[in-house]
Amino acid sequence: MKKTLTFLIGLALSHSVFAENLVQVYEQAKETNPDLSSSLAEKEKAYSAISGSRASLLPQIGLSASYGVTHGRRDTSGVKSKSGNLYQVSLSQSIFNYSNWKALDITKKQASIADIAYQYQGQTLILNTSVAYFNVLKALEALNFIDAQKKAIGRQLQQTRQQHQVGLVAITDVQNAQANYDLTLAQQVNALNDLNNAIENLRQVSGRFYSNLATINTKMFKTEAPISINSLLKQSEVSNLNLLTMKLNQEIARDQIKLSQAGHLPTASLDASTNLNKTDRYGDNFATNGGHRGKSYSGNNYVGLSLNLPIFSGGATQSKVEQAQHNYVSSSEKLESTNRSVINQVRSSYNNISSSISAIKAYQQAVVSAESSLEATNSGYQVGTRTIVDVLNATTQLYSSKRNLSDAKYNYLINLLQLKYAVGTLTADDLVYLNNMLGNEVSTLATIQ
Repeated sequence: MKKTLTFLIGLALSHSVFAENLVQVYEQAKETNPDLSSSLAEKEKAYSAISGSRASLLPQIGLSASYGVTHGRRDTSGVKSKSGNLYQVSLSQSIFNYSNWKALDITKKQASIADIAYQYQGQTLILNTSVAYFNVLKALEALNFIDAQKKAIGRQLQQTRQQHQVGLVAITDVQNAQANYDLTLAQQVNALNDLNNAIENLRQVSGRFYSNLATINTKMFKTEAPISINSLLKQSEVSNLNLLTMKLNQEIARDQIKLSQAGHLPTASLDASTNLNKTDRYGDNFATNGGHRGKSYSGNNYVGLSLNLPIFSGGATQSKVEQAQHNYVSSSEKLESTNRSVINQVRSSYNNISSSISAIKAYQQAVVSAESSLEATNSGYQVGTRTIVDVLNATTQLYSSKRNLSDAKYNYLINLLQLKYAVGTLTADDLVYLNNMLGNEVSTLATIQ
């Protein structure tokens, strides 16, 4: 109910039912994502198994009854009887069974692993939704820059043709401008295809198509350096979900050794029962055969203590112990491998963030320089000191720098989420933080013009 309410509030706050921001897209993905729903079912199944494992430690009570008719033959011909166990109630209570207690501990830890797997799937959904969302915006801006570049080169091509017609420039200038224009057309086709694929990737995550999305607000966008790498690594030791899973797997492997060793231990249980039997004897020849007609009742109450001590099982118990020991070694090595992988992911994500911040600053300056270069090249071309090739190259460089700056901004946002994902602290609140950097809505229904 809470999730549904959040989803409806998100829709109510949106400017248009077809225009969504990052948080709204995530809420919709959370409601319909099959991987998250499957993980939730696995988690609930694992917790349900705890009750089944605990059952072996609780009293076992049973009720039974039976009834039968007997007809004598040959020497006992004519002898008949009806007999039945009117009821029998039995109770068995385990007093000491180390295997059952250890199996319960293992089941609880397996449920914890399923719980962590559900949290991990939730973090994965946050990351996948964000990456798919930002990739759509990245592809859309790339297409827009190529459109702008195509229009700029188109204007230069038109001017060059006019200048050629009046004999101011050679035909080679027209050909160079045409070649650059045709190359931009090819780039535009590829950019549109990248956008369509990015939209489909977002559709796969959220289960729906978006005609409008909120894009980055350049006034609200800002970068922030992460905390020290040592602090992040220390935090990942207690937060990374993969690492926590492998630690629990190692603990389960250790418990399985003790569970296997329990095959050498005695078990004790308390058994009790009560029953009532009824017998009805009748028939023509009953007295002849020395019997007595009539009904009789019998029953008994029983209370006892059972003790079982395994002495030798053909080496099966020791074999299970050795297998469990080898499994523990394997789990320990997998834990070490996962630990190294987490360290690598955290360090790589940290480096990517630092690189993204530096790239943004560098591309911002590159855009300023490219604009100045294009202006100077245009002026030089007008007075004959620069060629049309120089102008085309300067134009291409300007829009390339703008695309690189746009990509660097989105890469920074993605790397920021990937760092939190590697550490294990990624939550929906991080999407709210990024969502505050989004502003105007843009259409995703782009076409080649």
